[in-house]
Amino acid sequence: MRLLLDNNLSVRLPGLLAELGWVAEHVRDLGLAAAPDTAVLEAARLRRAVLVSADTDFGELLARTHAAAPSVVLLRRLGGRRAEDMAALLTANLQGPVRDDLEAGAIIVLGPDRLRVRRLPLW
Repeated sequence: MRLLLDNNLSVRLPGLLAELGWVAEHVRDLGLAAAPDTAVLEAARLRRAVLVSADTDFGELLARTHAAAPSVVLLRRLGGRRAEDMAALLTANLQGPVRDDLEAGAIIVLGPDRLRVRRLPLW
């Protein structure tokens, strides 16, 4: 599974995730640091990547367009966490049962003590 990390996440995160076996890119590496959310969502869809962000606008965009892809992981209440902690949290939660949901199309809300799954498209 590929991950595309949004601009609001550490640029160190792709390297840390790669060390844990993930294929991860940051939007800055793609020249999308200042791109609108619609362009970031489209980049994730074209790369068949799961978009990882702390920005709830992506869920709203998917709901408004009834899109079935890409999957999005929304990180909640993780402000001030180190990139290493975020990499560990993602790895611990995305390799389990939600992997099938992400591959099928879903929004995963992930926090220190919460995990919520909503399959796409949202109606």
